[in-house]
Amino acid sequence: MQNRAFVRTRKMRLLAVASGGGHWVQLLRLRPAFSDHQVTYVTVNKSYRADIGPAEFCVVNDATRRNLLGLVLLYIRLLWHFIRVRPDVVVTTGAAPGYFAVRLGKLFGAKTIWIDSIANVSELSLSGQRAEQHVDLCLTQWSHLSRIDGPQYAGAVL
Repeated sequence: MQNRAFVRTRKMRLLAVASGGGHWVQLLRLRPAFSDHQVTYVTVNKSYRADIGPAEFCVVNDATRRNLLGLVLLYIRLLWHFIRVRPDVVVTTGAAPGYFAVRLGKLFGAKTIWIDSIANVSELSLSGQRAEQHVDLCLTQWSHLSRIDGPQYAGAVL
């Protein structure tokens, strides 16, 4: 019997999720890693559409833990995108949209990756702390924050 290398017959569907500002900038810096995949970008600002060229783009509302109605609406909008896209992998650089995306990703059987913000020097972000136990891979951009049982350090995107 001859050994055959596994050949993927389709591109992986990747959902790349970030809130605004620095989270979005850091996600954009990961774009070269996504080049061989079918990527759908999800963020909170429609003007970010210009940053990603022809890739699929979706906008959701941003919300904080102080805005329960906003969080519910965010969850529902993300759920709709999951039903439509059916991602194989969810990658996020954080905040509320990223947290809900990795939680939904697990429900949909996707692999999930959390990359915590480089701004969080002394500890993982609040969203990162909550997401950490629900993701397949949690990364920190600060080597001193890595733990054997927690976030791993593999370099920084800045």
